[in-house]
Amino acid sequence: MRQQPSMTTPIDRPWKRPGRAAYARARFVAFRKPPITVYPMPDDVVKDEDVAVRMRDGVTLRLNLYRPAKAEGLLPVLLCAHPYRKDALPKLKRGHWSVNPQFRIMNQSEPLRISDQTSWEAPDPVWWAQHGYAVANLDTRGGGRSEGRGDLLSDQEADDIAQVIGWLASQPWSNGRIGMLGVSYLALSQYKVAALNPPALKAISPWEGFTDAYRDFFTAGGVVENGFARVWLAITKRAARLVSDMSVDRRQHPLRDAWWQELTPDLAKITVPILVCASFSDANLHSVGSMRAFQRVSSPERHVYTHRGPKWATFYGAEALRHQVDFFDKHLRQLDATTLPSMRLEVRDRRDHVVEVRDESQWPLARTQWTRLFLGVDGAMGVAPDAAGEISFDLKREASAFEYRFDTDTELSGPMNLRLTVTTHGATDPRLFVGVEKWADGAPVPFEGSYGFGRDHVAQGRLRLALRQLDPTSAPHRPEHRFDAELPVRDGEPMDVQIPLSSSATLFRAGESIRLLIGGRYLQPRNPLFGHFPTHYEPSKSGRATLTWSHEDPAFLEIPIVPLDARQA
Repeated sequence: MRQQPSMTTPIDRPWKRPGRAAYARARFVAFRKPPITVYPMPDDVVKDEDVAVRMRDGVTLRLNLYRPAKAEGLLPVLLCAHPYRKDALPKLKRGHWSVNPQFRIMNQSEPLRISDQTSWEAPDPVWWAQHGYAVANLDTRGGGRSEGRGDLLSDQEADDIAQVIGWLASQPWSNGRIGMLGVSYLALSQYKVAALNPPALKAISPWEGFTDAYRDFFTAGGVVENGFARVWLAITKRAARLVSDMSVDRRQHPLRDAWWQELTPDLAKITVPILVCASFSDANLHSVGSMRAFQRVSSPERHVYTHRGPKWATFYGAEALRHQVDFFDKHLRQLDATTLPSMRLEVRDRRDHVVEVRDESQWPLARTQWTRLFLGVDGAMGVAPDAAGEISFDLKREASAFEYRFDTDTELSGPMNLRLTVTTHGATDPRLFVGVEKWADGAPVPFEGSYGFGRDHVAQGRLRLALRQLDPTSAPHRPEHRFDAELPVRDGEPMDVQIPLSSSATLFRAGESIRLLIGGRYLQPRNPLFGHFPTHYEPSKSGRATLTWSHEDPAFLEIPIVPLDARQA
């Protein structure tokens, strides 16, 4: 174990590290020319544009339909539904393909290939049609060419999609078995309709989609996110005609009240077979909610695909496509397809190196050895409680830092949890931000993060201290907060705090360290070249925080150790 010369560090220090300039150059190149190959739709795929589907209230929704030109027999159908405009497709201009500007805003660190009919975060309809599927790309109510005014994440949206599913199942070219597939909002739109259990919906694959808008994205840890949230809300406002402005509504509901609950799907009502993608590289948006879906749906047949690679390169990549095809071939084509594992677990030791991919059956893993690393003096963490101690830091400018060095190769696969006793002084509405890093050879090891950020922590979490009240129904090793009532935060009054951190699957080699950072604002910069753009969480405005611990009242980071000699093949 290596002792730190100081238990505090300037909060801007974590990103002033070797490799920043090279990373910035690579990101600038990817911004100018995203590594995306676009190919034109060939003659063996036919497209029907603006196919009208009339809702029972008289509103007409429209979809683009893709089918193989020479289909043999009836076709299974994949549906994706979103407000982003189905016709916002790559365009060929002066011999070059223009792609969605979000591919520039959110860094593309690995290449991907899509057809010119692939809209934002939708399955490539040409690829799927060439593999024997019909693909329907739907403008949800108020979006694109569909009529009416939409309501994001609403019961109305789910009912509309259920009606479209019924319509697709009734078409003479359809085999009557419908699935849903897509990333982000195209994943979110699947949950509520699946909970309605329309008869023709036979399988869903929400590929990275949060399940609780408050907890997972807009106000994670009770802290308002107004970076990517602003970008996304502006995009949806421009793309669709909506009944309300969520950017206004969210400010009127700072607590997780009935308005937020209405946006939240009832996962327990989902019984249809499900393939979830729950990446470890999207902790600022989809990771926590995706894993929640895998854990809480009632589907007898459920699978989860984990990874820590780039979002879109993974979704359109060969291995993920094999998983998707095997899943839908079984449930939509009723073929004797390869049986998927309950979990595909990918373990990495750095951003660009996969150590192992193996099959698992649950999350967290049943054989996990939950281990506490206790905070101690001189910035050390240890496996036994230390003597009484404390550390104080400025909430705006500093972070406390603690480190533990592993003596043997150690796999940490699962969520982490931080328990603290915190006292604040001169603070107005304080919040804590937590990062867990891996260090090797005196430098931090980077990982893939949300929005293409390539210098991410292993795990992270945050908490507005006024919203520290725990939900009594929290699962073991995974505390969850209520977020429905504020508790007082008084100067000099100790508070018992638990902060859940995002899941990961990370191998630490012997001699490498796990480093814990605790600060009063987000621990990454927002600079678009080397920072975590466009992420931004509202920071603590003032004051100091003091962490205290003793034998009787320890502070600790709980980590999920998976015994290397007991891993499944």
